[in-house]
Amino acid sequence: MKQIFNSKLIKYLKSSPKTAVGIALLMSILILTLGAPLFTSHNPLKRYEGMYQIEPSGEHILGTTQLGRDVFSQTLYGGRKSILVGFLAGSIAVLLSLFFGISAGYFGGIYDSIISTIINIIMAIPNIVLLLIVASLLGGVSPLIICVIIGFTSWPWNARVLRAQTMSIRNREFVYSAETLGESTPRILFVEIMPSMLSMISSAFVSTLIYAIMAHATLEFIGFGDPLSVTWGTMLYNAQTSGAMLSGAWWEVAGPVGGLILLGTSLTLINFSIDEISNPKLSASRFMRAFYRKQKKERHILRKQRKGAY
Repeated sequence: MKQIFNSKLIKYLKSSPKTAVGIALLMSILILTLGAPLFTSHNPLKRYEGMYQIEPSGEHILGTTQLGRDVFSQTLYGGRKSILVGFLAGSIAVLLSLFFGISAGYFGGIYDSIISTIINIIMAIPNIVLLLIVASLLGGVSPLIICVIIGFTSWPWNARVLRAQTMSIRNREFVYSAETLGESTPRILFVEIMPSMLSMISSAFVSTLIYAIMAHATLEFIGFGDPLSVTWGTMLYNAQTSGAMLSGAWWEVAGPVGGLILLGTSLTLINFSIDEISNPKLSASRFMRAFYRKQKKERHILRKQRKGAY
C-alpha cells in the first residue's frame, strides 16, 4: 500500500511541476525557520557592538541592522512567528467558515437569513480597514492578538462558498439516507456533507493562510505590532523607521521580503494544484497535457529508430 501511494505521489509530482516546486519551496522554508538554531548561532535580539548596519559578510550572512542585530537570524526566527500566526489565523477562519457556512446551507430558513446577513455585512466592509479599526482600538497588539483578529474577520468569504456548496449537496440521496436512518445532525453535517468538500476546504485554508500571513505583515509594517517581537512584519517596520533603504542598507529588507515572496509563491503553487484536483476541467487538462507529451516523446523515439534503420 505504501509503495503504491509513493509511486502515485511521485507520478503526480512529475506530471505537476507546480506542485513539486511549491512543496519543495514550502519544505525548505519550514526546515530553515523551524530548525533556525541549526543554521545560525546568532541571537536575533542581541546587539553586536561595533557592527551597526554592516554589509553581508561571512560572519553575518545578511549583514546587521542599524541597531547591530543579525538580519539572517531575525529572518529565520521571525519566520517562525509569521508562519505560526498565519496557520492559527487560517485555522480559526476555516473552522468558523465551516461551522457557519455548512450549517446555514443545511438548515436554511431564518437561521440561513441571519447568517447570510452577517456575512454580507462583514464582506461589505473592506477587510484591511476592519483590521486597522480593531487594531487601532486595541493599540499595540501582540502577534497572537493579530492572529485572532485576522481569523475572526476573514471567515465570511469561505463561509459563503461553503454555504452555496452545501445547499447543492443538501438534496442528494446520501443525505436523505442518513436522515432516514436517524443519524444526528452534527454527524450529517461533518461526516456526510463535509467530506464531499475536502478539496474546497483545503483550498480555502491555503488561500486564507496566504492572506493571513500578508495581512499580519502589513499590520506590523504600519506600526500595529509589538516592536519587541521578531517577525517579518516588525523587521520591515524597523527597516522603514530607521531609513534602511534611504541609506542603502538593502539587506535589512531582503530577508523578510524574500521570505514573504517565497512563502506566498509556494502556497500559491500548492493552491493551484488543489484547484486542479478539485476541478474536473483542470484535472482533465493536466492529463491531456501529459498524454500529448507522451505521444510527442514516442513520435520522437520512432523517428530516431527509422533514421537508424536507414
